Amino acid sequence: MAVTGTAQTITPADAGFDAARLARIDEHFKQYVDDGRLPGWQVVVSRKGEIVQSSTYGKRNIEADLPWESDTICRMFSMTKPITSVAAMILYEEGKLQLKDKVSKYIPSFENARVYRGGSTTAPITEGQTEPMKIWHLLTHTSGLTYGFHNNHVTDALYRKAGFEWGIPKGMDLEACCDAWAGLPLAFQPGTEWLYGVSTDVLGRIVEVVSGQSLDQFFRERILDPLGMTDTEFWVEGDKRDRFAELYYPLNKKTAVMPGAPLDKKPTMLGGGGGLCGTAADYLRFCHMLLNGGALDGERILGSRTVKYMATNHLPGGAILEDFGRPLFAETEFNGMGFGLGFSVVLDSAENKVIGSAGQYAWGGAASTAFWIDPVEEIVAVFLTQLLPSSTYPIRPILQQLVYQALAD
Repeated sequence: MAVTGTAQTITPADAGFDAARLARIDEHFKQYVDDGRLPGWQVVVSRKGEIVQSSTYGKRNIEADLPWESDTICRMFSMTKPITSVAAMILYEEGKLQLKDKVSKYIPSFENARVYRGGSTTAPITEGQTEPMKIWHLLTHTSGLTYGFHNNHVTDALYRKAGFEWGIPKGMDLEACCDAWAGLPLAFQPGTEWLYGVSTDVLGRIVEVVSGQSLDQFFRERILDPLGMTDTEFWVEGDKRDRFAELYYPLNKKTAVMPGAPLDKKPTMLGGGGGLCGTAADYLRFCHMLLNGGALDGERILGSRTVKYMATNHLPGGAILEDFGRPLFAETEFNGMGFGLGFSVVLDSAENKVIGSAGQYAWGGAASTAFWIDPVEEIVAVFLTQLLPSSTYPIRPILQQLVYQALAD
């Protein structure tokens, strides 16, 4: 039986940790709240399915003086992406799609997608695709799709011009968004580079088309309910609103409230790339399912070989992100990293310059949330806060340093 909730279930010593060294996690990150860098946070670390470290600190809502608690709900943003990737691989296991299927098989508007070659936002020069965009390109972010908030390329500016930056044009659903993205130039020929973008949102639409269900229905039926992830959804309503954390951004090195959508009802656009809200307890169960080879508490979500396959570097020729990816904002470091089917994958921790294990896979969210799964040490870590953007502070590598330095077995 896997753990539920976030309460500690094993002593540090019994899990192979030095308790005094493990306490450095709280000591370090409390400073981020005390000096105003973060509103509040939650960290949960498990080993071999047992929770060895669980703590919260600070506020989920500074203005209302509400503490961050163990069941606080927050915006997961891009930590939605691994869940959407698992959804697609469920359909893959059922033989309902193949990784080499053209995206246009499910979303016809991508058949005629063009690729940027030069020019400006007012007069872009494009060419046709030399290789059609395929499902594996979406899973690995090698599709050529981008994000408007990168502010790094003409194609990013074209997304912003079309109304896609940190949001979407009012009234558009996922199908309409995909058609709009198909009409914007790709940043490069599919499969030739890595670029963080709306690939996983498009993948979510394919899940809808293949399954005949809306993305929230598929998530609930095939992943969330079987795993007991009762607080994870695309919106937060009813009495759960009391547990919902406010979103912040840095202002003069302090946190300031970030105005945004209330998320109190089902959104028009179900974003598989960043739309879910949830708790640490829920996401920990998702991670434990993956660590356990696709099953948890008698519920099998994926086959064990599928999970291993997803956590394998799928960049062409075994490339690393440092060489294959564009140098811009993403939810991971690039050195020593590859990319699997929905996760970053550590290929060389020495090259990455952060202590860890080869084969460790991870991702994070725009509001500075993060998780990683280490199959070698059997460690799972989940960190939640609500500060945009995630590049503000080096929370992820420092958390990883603090966890691994505490191992003593």
